[in-house]
Amino acid sequence: MQILLSPAKDMTDSPSVSLPSLTTPLFLAEAEHCAEQMSELSTEELSQLLKINPQLAALNKQRYTDFPALTPQAAVLSYTGMAYRHLRAAEFSPEDLAYAQQHFWMTSFLYGLLRPLDGIKNYRLEGNVVLPEHDGQTMFQFWRTRLTDVLIDAVKADDGVLFFLGSGEMKQLFDWKRVTKEVKVIMPTFQVMANGKLKTIVVYTKMMRGALARHLITNRVTATEDWQSFEYEGFALLPDSTELRPAWAIL
Repeated sequence: MQILLSPAKDMTDSPSVSLPSLTTPLFLAEAEHCAEQMSELSTEELSQLLKINPQLAALNKQRYTDFPALTPQAAVLSYTGMAYRHLRAAEFSPEDLAYAQQHFWMTSFLYGLLRPLDGIKNYRLEGNVVLPEHDGQTMFQFWRTRLTDVLIDAVKADDGVLFFLGSGEMKQLFDWKRVTKEVKVIMPTFQVMANGKLKTIVVYTKMMRGALARHLITNRVTATEDWQSFEYEGFALLPDSTELRPAWAIL
């Protein structure tokens, strides 16, 4: 089984966990070229392009300016958003990390696709950004032709199953029709009961994606029955869930 999780916008500069040697991202050359293009933009341009405040724009202007000299850190410890807080990768055993390195992907608008131990540098980028040398393509379009075969081939080389724990927009990084046609894709949902109706609340969905990814990794899940018993923070699998669209909820 291959597992895919979205990136987080928040990143840390100083993970304190000792890890094995870092690996090289598959699309390092592309990432460095994109970072170079971003470094040529002014702070004001970055603020408008990324829709962030001047302080964040200044921080990311400095990151891109210093990009060649920055020290890479493990991708799985670089992101600090809600999903990654509940993934708790810093607590992985060496065996967990080795398994994750073979089965766990993270999407990235700068790096395309990442494995946990890939060495990356801090950045900020959005999928709808059009860089000067991309012939009018957004980052979604830029990556689509590059990532689709990589993901499909990795899933087929495993057991043909992809557990998709990304946000909906991450599908745009791939030819999603091809992905769903060529491999088995499991896409879970997470909801809470509010005013008599099940509703999706983003913060809980992010939390559960990270927690479920952790469960799949630390338990070496390979079959449906191995994830059906997953429960976390009051969320339990609904009885009418299907294999491809499992639904966890707090009732």
